[in-house]
Amino acid sequence: MNITILITGGAGFIGSNFVRYMLLHTEYSIVVVDALTYAGNPENLADFIADKRLSFIQERIEHTEKIREICNHYGVEGIINFAAETHVDRSIMDPSPFVTSNVMGTVSLLNIARELGLRYVQISTDEVYGSLGDDGYFTEHTPLQPSSPYSASKASADMFVQSFVHTFGVNASITRCSNNYGPYQFPEKLIPLMIVRALENTTLPVYGDGKNVRDWIHVDDHNSAVWAVYCQGKKGEVYNIGASSEQHNIDIVKKILSSLGKSEHLITYVKDRPGHDRRYAIDSTKIMTELGWRPQISFADGLESTIEWYCTHQQWCNNIRNGDYQRYYQQLYGKNI
Repeated sequence: MNITILITGGAGFIGSNFVRYMLLHTEYSIVVVDALTYAGNPENLADFIADKRLSFIQERIEHTEKIREICNHYGVEGIINFAAETHVDRSIMDPSPFVTSNVMGTVSLLNIARELGLRYVQISTDEVYGSLGDDGYFTEHTPLQPSSPYSASKASADMFVQSFVHTFGVNASITRCSNNYGPYQFPEKLIPLMIVRALENTTLPVYGDGKNVRDWIHVDDHNSAVWAVYCQGKKGEVYNIGASSEQHNIDIVKKILSSLGKSEHLITYVKDRPGHDRRYAIDSTKIMTELGWRPQISFADGLESTIEWYCTHQQWCNNIRNGDYQRYYQQLYGKNI
């Protein structure tokens, strides 16, 4: 029996890696819907373009009628919503697209899931919890205290998901993951940004004192957890996903420079961004205990493989950097960096 899942945002970083995971490890058919904004890249799916189980449609998730038509045409069983505007710095510059995609788009998908009786998984973020001190971990019961327009939009979307579960009985679950890294990540995020700039022997901008802490997980581990939640997760439940790998930003930058044989003199400290959360750390006990999921990739191994990927895919990086990225980078960090 052929079963089809709709993957929104499937040409982005995490979404495209999830599509790859599904096509390699399951017999499911996949319909990818992506608006192909700046971070959506069809090239991310090029290896599987000939796979008959993969269909791609350029569309925005807030266009409810179009998405409903797609679900009906392909006989979709469920929706996994990776589609989102994701970068905090961009949300500070202009929050409006984050409301449109992350909130209104989510409500659109939930309405479709309600009408058609579809399974639904919302891909959220640990950033909805706000900032931690030196101790403690985010659990699924941690109050939502978003600090940026981005995290506020994701927290709002999560609350809509829960409201559709309780009001309409939609079979929906939420995942909240720590910081992802791995191949095909748009080079605005910390790890790919530092790799590509180090390869070019240009300055590596580090916010503030570089001591902000993030809990890192390889995108492949994240996606195996998402699939576990889709298959086994309970209606209305939230599942935190992390790999218990806390790192200071500056330490990651130095590890990248060391791996590439570059000097730490390339590091330059820049003015901290507004509302910059100090520390994130995820407690993944629930998903490990209830669903039997475990991360498989250590940060050391994952970082090395990620560095190697960017070293061997510099044309992919150049294709991106010749477009929107270059204008964005100058706007964010200044023309002299």
